Amino acid sequence: MESLTVPDPVVPDYSDACVTRLVPSLLDGPEGPNEWPWWLPVEVGSASRVLLLVLDGLGWSQLQERVDQTPVMGGLIGGPITTVAPTTTASALTSISTGVPPGEHGVVGYRIAVGGPEVGAHSEVLNALRWTTKFGDARRKHDPQEFQVHTLFGAQWPIVVTRRAFLESGFTAAHLSDTRLVGYGDRRGLVNEVVEAFNSGEAFVYAYWDDIDRTAHEFGLSDRYDAELSSCDTMVSDILNRLPVGTAVVVTADHGQVHVGGRMLELPVGVTGLIDGQSGEARFRWLHARPGAATDLLAAADEAFGDVAWVRSLEQVVADGWFGPRVTGVARRRLGDVALVPYEPVGFVDTAEHTSIELIGRHGSLTADEVLVPALCAVT
Repeated sequence: MESLTVPDPVVPDYSDACVTRLVPSLLDGPEGPNEWPWWLPVEVGSASRVLLLVLDGLGWSQLQERVDQTPVMGGLIGGPITTVAPTTTASALTSISTGVPPGEHGVVGYRIAVGGPEVGAHSEVLNALRWTTKFGDARRKHDPQEFQVHTLFGAQWPIVVTRRAFLESGFTAAHLSDTRLVGYGDRRGLVNEVVEAFNSGEAFVYAYWDDIDRTAHEFGLSDRYDAELSSCDTMVSDILNRLPVGTAVVVTADHGQVHVGGRMLELPVGVTGLIDGQSGEARFRWLHARPGAATDLLAAADEAFGDVAWVRSLEQVVADGWFGPRVTGVARRRLGDVALVPYEPVGFVDTAEHTSIELIGRHGSLTADEVLVPALCAVT
């Protein structure tokens, strides 16, 4: 699995073309030539109504490779922007709703170390999507609204259209509290709820669809994935055809995908002997060093995996701005000591991480396939 050259990571462009700027721009509108993002048409900011549609798992590269299946989205105006690091749903959706990077809102990954320094941060790991730890439901011990305290959607209390099964989840409380949640059961339900909201006079609606990501995880970038993108393209067409005249539609995503399949790497004894645990996920794995072993762990991990992954210390990750220009003390304590971030299509095994299915498509790393997402626009 050797690479002739090591590519550079695609670091999120937090100061410019990034998902963190979507909600602030769409809610505030154009304020001047230096304020409005160059990558959003000014007509979007001037529209009387705006829909922000997030298609979970739709990377720019994957969309470009399937233009035959997505003629409607292919005809929209726009291009690629960056998501956040890690390129994972919990971090990115929270950055979209808050408008700030993970280093500030603190939802720093899919599985987050929350044990605390007095007992070892690795001793308790929060699954941010399920809001559970090894002890079960974590909403009482780790209150979602205390875990993530940033204001959402500029404190404007918008309608949020999301899957009905997510309405009462801990993660929803962390990144969508203080909104008017509306649930749907299927694709048609999402379209109907969006249309109803605008027909009722709403000026801004946020809608979320997760089946692209779900399909990629289960089937990889296969025919099933192509079919799901085609169905989403039809959904976007239905929305555009049914919305009131003068409504801007912005389509984006939280991350892209990589087809990993069974290429999962075990940590060698030279690495496992230096760690007390892991957090993060397969394509952005945090290793938590035993006391005093951080330097040795960095060297051992680089020797073992430097030919397939970017191996970085916590200090390097923070200094290089992967989690944003500012990393709070709270967020920093939720990170590990050494990051394993693959640039090859592989993942890293953590025996403490359990999934109901084998994940074929994965994300989390800083490759272009995972970092670049669409920002596509139309005005009805």
